Amino acid sequence: MQTIRIKADRPQGRDALYLLAGAGAVAAGAGLVLALTHTGSPLRGPLTLFFLLAAPGAAFATALRGLDPGVRILVSAAGAVCVVMLIAQGMLATHRWSVDGGVIAVGALTALAFLLQLAFRKGRHKLH
Repeated sequence: MQTIRIKADRPQGRDALYLLAGAGAVAAGAGLVLALTHTGSPLRGPLTLFFLLAAPGAAFATALRGLDPGVRILVSAAGAVCVVMLIAQGMLATHRWSVDGGVIAVGALTALAFLLQLAFRKGRHKLH
């Protein structure tokens, strides 16, 4: 008797990773919305902090795809903290400090980083 094995459409064990990434994106988006609307929710502070660290961290992690996962997490976390601190220092040095401005600056810098990576990858694929 012969056994028939059916391959799954997706690799097993990846569903939890996708679910965690989706939950993180929702939490970061909620932090952005709560920060910019000045909602009096007790979740405003933690979710805004999560956005401020997760958004640039995700941009760094996307740029560092070829590294070992442990190194990638460590470098992404350190890069995210550095980006947030540099934005805060720049705003303090120019006497332009505001919570909204900091959140918008981190979001804009993160969006720019994602767009630059996308443009770089598209240009690289056209060359090959």
